[in-house]
Amino acid sequence: MSTVSRIKELANKRNLNLKQLSIKLGMGENTIYRWDKKQPTSDRLQKVADYLNVSTDYLLGRSNKTNYYDLNKQDIVDIGVQVDRMLEGLDSESETNFYGEPMTEEDKQKLRIAMQAALQAAQIESRKKFTPKKYRK
Repeated sequence: MSTVSRIKELANKRNLNLKQLSIKLGMGENTIYRWDKKQPTSDRLQKVADYLNVSTDYLLGRSNKTNYYDLNKQDIVDIGVQVDRMLEGLDSESETNFYGEPMTEEDKQKLRIAMQAALQAAQIESRKKFTPKKYRK
């Protein structure tokens, strides 16, 4: 996917076309369209990336992560393993139970989904907070 097509896709999510985005950022109407044939300057590319809240590496196709803090597939797998370990303690034979009754498999699945979402959100917030600035773009 080209730089222009990535920008176009992100702009469309904000209900903007490339012309509107260019004007909004103080560039000529067709500036972004020309990036199909000519490399953008770093300052203009950074301006677009900042507005769209993505990294320049994503716009250039060097990375598929739109932001430095996005979780990759391995992160999600690791969180799933972590949640599975937590749920092992919810067996009907263990001391932990659900409102005095052993949890049903359906209840465990619902709790698993909620725990995964919470852990993923916590990991993203942690990355935003603790990633050094030099590694953020």
